[in-house]
Amino acid sequence: MNHRPNWVLMALLSCVASAPGAQQPAAGAVGAVMGKFCVDCHGKDAVKGGLNLEKLLPEDVSRNPDAWEQVVRKLRARHMPPIGKPRPDEKTFDAVVAALVTTLDRAAATKPNPGRTDAVRRLNRTEYQNAIRDLLALEIDATALLPPDEASHGFDNVTVGTLSPTLLDRYITAAQKISRLAVGGVQRAPGGDTFRVKPDITQEERIEGLPLGTRGGALIRHTFAQDGEYEFQLRLTRDRNDLVEGLREPHQMLVLLDGEQVHSFTVKPPPPGKGHNDVDTGLTVRLPVKSGPHAVGITFLKNPASLLETARQPYNVSFNFHRHPRQSPALYQVSVTGPFAAKGPGNAPSRRRIFITQPKSPGEEETCAKQILSTLMRRAYRRPVNDADLARPIEFFRDGRKEGGFDAGIEAALSAVLVSREFLFRVEQEQKGLAPKTTYRISDLELASRLSFFLWSSIPDDELLDVAARGQLGKPDVLAKQTRRMLADPRSRSLVSNFASQWLHLRNLDSITPDGRLFPDFDDNLRQAMRRETELLFEEVLREDRSVLDLLRTDHTFLSERLAKHYGIPNIFGERFRRVALAPESPRGGLLRHASVLTVTSYATRTSPVIRGKWILENLVGTPPPPPLPDVPALDDNKVSASLPVRERLAAHRANAACASCHDLMDPVGFALENYDALGRRRTLEEGRPVDATGGFPDGAKFTGVAGLEQTLLNRPELFVGTLTEKLLTFALGRGVEPFDAPAVRQVVREAKADNHRFSAIVLGIVKSTPFTMRQSP
Repeated sequence: MNHRPNWVLMALLSCVASAPGAQQPAAGAVGAVMGKFCVDCHGKDAVKGGLNLEKLLPEDVSRNPDAWEQVVRKLRARHMPPIGKPRPDEKTFDAVVAALVTTLDRAAATKPNPGRTDAVRRLNRTEYQNAIRDLLALEIDATALLPPDEASHGFDNVTVGTLSPTLLDRYITAAQKISRLAVGGVQRAPGGDTFRVKPDITQEERIEGLPLGTRGGALIRHTFAQDGEYEFQLRLTRDRNDLVEGLREPHQMLVLLDGEQVHSFTVKPPPPGKGHNDVDTGLTVRLPVKSGPHAVGITFLKNPASLLETARQPYNVSFNFHRHPRQSPALYQVSVTGPFAAKGPGNAPSRRRIFITQPKSPGEEETCAKQILSTLMRRAYRRPVNDADLARPIEFFRDGRKEGGFDAGIEAALSAVLVSREFLFRVEQEQKGLAPKTTYRISDLELASRLSFFLWSSIPDDELLDVAARGQLGKPDVLAKQTRRMLADPRSRSLVSNFASQWLHLRNLDSITPDGRLFPDFDDNLRQAMRRETELLFEEVLREDRSVLDLLRTDHTFLSERLAKHYGIPNIFGERFRRVALAPESPRGGLLRHASVLTVTSYATRTSPVIRGKWILENLVGTPPPPPLPDVPALDDNKVSASLPVRERLAAHRANAACASCHDLMDPVGFALENYDALGRRRTLEEGRPVDATGGFPDGAKFTGVAGLEQTLLNRPELFVGTLTEKLLTFALGRGVEPFDAPAVRQVVREAKADNHRFSAIVLGIVKSTPFTMRQSP
């Protein structure tokens, strides 16, 4: 069968040929027109490495699938022909895409190409933290133990194939600390941890998890290694003059342990003529605490609030000494030191997880140790273990037992397990005897690891390992059943905190600090409220198995009092987030109306239609614009009047021929969000002029405002669903999506459409796809 695409491509040229004064294109002109997209965007030099199809036209489509997949992607997004050139109608576009896709998918089914993930991949920081939690029933803060991982393709689980000597040293130190904490090992001297409150947190209202009638402070979740006494030392925030902020009258501070008050202090202003040096020196108390995880609360009793009668609404922010000084004292840090007079390791959850058996005599110690370690190692190594695997940890056990007894031996062996290659790395064995580029199915145990690190960012549990060890996980019905079980498990929240946080750039919120003069009502309280709204929407789609299109348009949102005030929505009180129904005309709802997204796509001083447009094209539409040329200057705000709206300021870039084609892709999309300022607040004026929120897509679609943008995206749902599928697949595989993955992505989107684009349908499609279940030999 001849798959040459000449008739398809001639249809694309029909609109060019029929233009007034146009001549019939010569042979090969079709490829030149389609390749002209690269010229318009990057100049003539880009054609050498860009999409020039003249040489491909005489050949079968299936012989050059990567190049034709690029054509399909650009045609779906209507990036070809270029903006401003005559274009075929929608039926022609659809016919061209359908013909190419049919051929490409048929070729992919005949000769599947799953690509190659790295054979050895290190656990990243998030996966390490979750693995320790599930292996040892121990919550740790990996950010305090390990450096951040570099992101690639939008996620930090991609470039994790190496382990530098410096990073290895950090893992060794972490393993020693974790093993001692999990076992409840004896320390030579009392240890200590310090918890510091972020400086831009306003502490005038109740902290979630602390009692009603209190304000400010912190709720700290801390694991205590042994039963004993621990010393708590508190410090208050001070201004640059070293004076305790907001201290004008006595205030009562409470110390709580697991919600119960265990101590209180009274903080008083110093007598006249004396400084603040000794105000918080006496805020120290020693208390008995049982081993294991506890919630330590430090807070203030809240004074009755009096009605503030003023013509102007007061700011919600009170943490800046010069701009918005604190109204009351605030907590700066808490130091926890101990144990003193230690009474032993107690019965912490981690000990119950580790010590599944106890020796009744010295002669039973090594037998019990082997049973304990084999159980832990099976989970840690994600596979059955044998005597050879046990040999080295048992050596560490023997050495540790000589120095400190049975528990010390287990601690030493556990430390060895946590720094072993089998734990720190996910290894997929190469099948021997295969010819190069041969496609093969990964083992069931490897599939179990892929599945658990995709859905939980953690190790498989016992049920998943058991199924894989029996060789049953590869069966489609068993794989689907396990996937649904794991999605229903609370551990799947990592898809919210890990996947969605990176996909939607929510992690970037921590580094966002808007200009305090232009946006004085911003603090960390608002920053975290922004993040929580978006996380709750994504989690609702996950937990209720809704259509992923609900991420784009919804008739409700999740609000606390702080965020509701920011949005100007009345009658929402308290720090608790709750589901709030929205009127049809409300400016709130889907992702594009969330302050989190609108803030991370803005500058510190103003909105950025460029960043917002690029974010939408990259994360929602799946057609990121090409990177800027190295010799293109940045927009110089100093040469453009600051009184002009952003649209007019950006006209300078679009006037530059080197920038115009790319900015013509991004800017019109971002302009649709101009009714929201740099913090996501609704506005109708900019610099005293009405906001112009008209925009458009490269396909010629025009819209006004966020509602028009949302509707345009919903008119072609396959673009958003396909992009989300690609992002999930990238996260699942730990590698970027390549053109040869496109047939698998399209299959997932087709099957999800039949199930109303439910989240579970996309996940199930991914876990049974060729890239997820198979691998290619080198």
